[in-house]
Amino acid sequence: MTGHTTARQRLTAELLDALRTDGGVRVVTGEPGCGRSTFLDHAARLFRAGPVRHVRADRAHELDDALRTATASGPLLLCVDDADLWDAPSRAALARAAARIRETGVRTTLLLTVAGHRPPPAELSDLPVLRLGPLTPAEAAPLIRERADSEVAPAVREELITEAEGNPALLLALVRRLSPARLSGRRALPRPLVDGEVLADVAGDRLPDDPGGLLLTTAAAARATGEEDADADLVLRACRAATDAPLPDLLTRSEGRLRFRSALMARAVYALAAPEHRRAAHLALAEAAREAEDILPLLHRSWAVPDPALAASLASAATDPASTTPPALRRTALVRAAELTPDGAERARRHLAAAEQTLLAGGVADALRLLDQARGPSAPTPVRGGAELLRGAVLLADGPVEDARESFLLAADLLPPHAAARATLGAADAAWSAGDPASCLSALAPTRTPPTLPLAQACVRVPQEPAAPDDHRGGVAQVGATAPRPESVTPVGDVSRDHRDGMRAVLLARFDLAAAPLRRVVENGLHGTDPDRLLRSAAAALMLGDVTSARRAGARALAAARTHSSAALEPRALEYLAYAELRAGRHQLARTHAEEGLRTAERTGQRNTAAHHHAVLALAASIEGEADLVTEHAEAALRTARRHGLAQAETLAHWAAARADLGAGRPREAAQRLGPLVRPGPRRGHFAVWMLAVPCFVEAAASAGRPQLAAGVVEDFTLWAACGADPQAPSQLLRCRALLAAPDTADELYLRALDQHDDTAGDFERARTELLYGKWLRRRRRLREARTRLEEARLGFERCGAPLWAQQAAAELRAGGAAPTTAPAASSGAGDLARLTPQQLRIARYVAEGATNREVALSLSVSTRTVDYHLRNVFATLGLRSRVELVRLVEQEEKTGARL
Repeated sequence: MTGHTTARQRLTAELLDALRTDGGVRVVTGEPGCGRSTFLDHAARLFRAGPVRHVRADRAHELDDALRTATASGPLLLCVDDADLWDAPSRAALARAAARIRETGVRTTLLLTVAGHRPPPAELSDLPVLRLGPLTPAEAAPLIRERADSEVAPAVREELITEAEGNPALLLALVRRLSPARLSGRRALPRPLVDGEVLADVAGDRLPDDPGGLLLTTAAAARATGEEDADADLVLRACRAATDAPLPDLLTRSEGRLRFRSALMARAVYALAAPEHRRAAHLALAEAAREAEDILPLLHRSWAVPDPALAASLASAATDPASTTPPALRRTALVRAAELTPDGAERARRHLAAAEQTLLAGGVADALRLLDQARGPSAPTPVRGGAELLRGAVLLADGPVEDARESFLLAADLLPPHAAARATLGAADAAWSAGDPASCLSALAPTRTPPTLPLAQACVRVPQEPAAPDDHRGGVAQVGATAPRPESVTPVGDVSRDHRDGMRAVLLARFDLAAAPLRRVVENGLHGTDPDRLLRSAAAALMLGDVTSARRAGARALAAARTHSSAALEPRALEYLAYAELRAGRHQLARTHAEEGLRTAERTGQRNTAAHHHAVLALAASIEGEADLVTEHAEAALRTARRHGLAQAETLAHWAAARADLGAGRPREAAQRLGPLVRPGPRRGHFAVWMLAVPCFVEAAASAGRPQLAAGVVEDFTLWAACGADPQAPSQLLRCRALLAAPDTADELYLRALDQHDDTAGDFERARTELLYGKWLRRRRRLREARTRLEEARLGFERCGAPLWAQQAAAELRAGGAAPTTAPAASSGAGDLARLTPQQLRIARYVAEGATNREVALSLSVSTRTVDYHLRNVFATLGLRSRVELVRLVEQEEKTGARL
């Protein structure tokens, strides 16, 4: 069974379940090739409640009989394919049947499909719609494996998925087109991969006539900008059409923009047009765009009249630093300039510049293809160096990080000194992600010679980041790359040198030497708007432990990336923001940033960055007590970490899983997970992260009755706390010592730890100390003192959204003979939603707003299986039987002010 089939069957089963409780009718739509008919077939096979009837247009009169049969005998599924092709009287009969089902509650489910590339028939326009979206890469990959007759190389598979844009029919047409040699990568793929022949196979018979050229001109205008829509005024001027002219069915207009209802049809209109018609459309757009920015009319003119003399003008406009043109449009202009350039060396330069803009726009695979064209024998040495620099950046975000390090080092050898500084930072960053401190130091050294053994040992013994977070806050891993990943071949001068010097000093545990250069990096970034420097600023601030500046720099970097349309920078900025929020004790905000960062990382093909976002989500979920989410995100992080050598993300994922065990009251399992990570040996975790897991390991070992295992790592943690860069470390150290101390000294150590907590923020860490102290007091029968500490712990966990940990404190209170105070929201008669976990609350809210399980999964960056699991628990916890009842409960509690 293909991934496509499995995904569609899950969606179909989910829809059938929802239709039983909210009206029974859906119009299934989508662009050509999306699988509407297949969806109906799945529904017919999965419907178990009663018979299934497929109704054709010439038998529309049978609808009334079918509904009477359903009323008398039981549930029925009615399937109507291509309802938009029925004649008007038959559609009217169908609309009446749908209205009866919705209004009277007849035990019938009606599924009908209509084409999504044109407006729905008026008779059916008011019915609820389910639009079949594009396949995700995870759904498309097994479909390729199922239908290909031979082995498919990973790079070929990824390009097929990218070019098909999630359309299953187009994807299968591409697979059929390619020979086994091309599928396996032994022969080059045809260019363009999606041409008129393939598009004609999928959508050619659906193209209408275009006498006024409006369809072709709109498609040509959108092709130039790389956007999904086009400026309506520009297109209408080019076509010499009136502004109020009626639009073809394939187009829709909104807020001054023209847009195809189907992206596939837009591609087909352009590819299947006669070449002379395409040139005429571009020439008309060039004339109409005279008032626009220079790059747009130049680009259209280059397609209308392929004159090599236009190449220099195009390249100049696309590389103008003062221009506000988005990267996607710059990339298109530079690729066209390269195509028109006869000189091999200049063509390589333009391909390199195009690759840089492609990477900023989030096109990883396309950037790699352009880099291959910039590395030819005719490319000058600086261009080859720039290509290796960008290749290292691509691999660092989406590939084996050791390969990224080698590309960066090669770039440093090929580039002039200023640009080489950026490459060495990239090499250090790749070594950092791989957990290789010696290589990291070697890359940062002025002469890049290997460090002496004592220095390497020192950096292993003392972690890099001077600001280790609270045990729940993600720790040094706040930077997927400590130095921002290179995105430009532009020299950056002193900023790179300051970052290099500060980073090297931190690796050598010379925090006294690190502060000044890192502070300069922070201030330099915050006083500008360049997203790359802002990311450097955020990284330096996190190394300094200045969480406030890190959050400011991360937020400004995100805003700058969006302003500059730099899609590749968004997931990285969100990564810094997520880690900074974790360090500030705001794990729910961190979760919000990480969920968005995960979506943008997956959309832009940055799997390594996505792995770090998965790690953040696992860490946040381990606080909230969502064991299934911890497992899902930890496993996702580990899949990429193991394939690409991300030692940092791997350590974080294991730590999150162990902390989830600890929160669930399983200290033995937590100690077994954490022991190899924090104790000396070949399995010790990433050198900058394992130290941060020490307080968890000490607590787990002591609670499991094996405190002797933790004595050595506490001494290592003492060195870390003595650095003075992390305000939480001294209180964590005292708590660790209390857990291992004799009874006559533990009491004082706990009290000193709580005094230290008074000087720092972070409810979670203080509540953990209160909980452990309360447990210690209760076991010594000091019940009055124990109740005070345990109640403080329970309240602290509730404040920071850690319900499973709060339950531990409540259980200890009950064991000591005291019932915890009940929160008002959980009292009888009100606030039923307060009984749900944080993730269940989020899912309940989305479902109450009408979202399908698939839509909820996409919004929360989890699987539909996880949403299904949580929704079943929501229904069981609240005693509900349907989504309708859930909607009513949510609405009722919102009206009474209950907290969702």
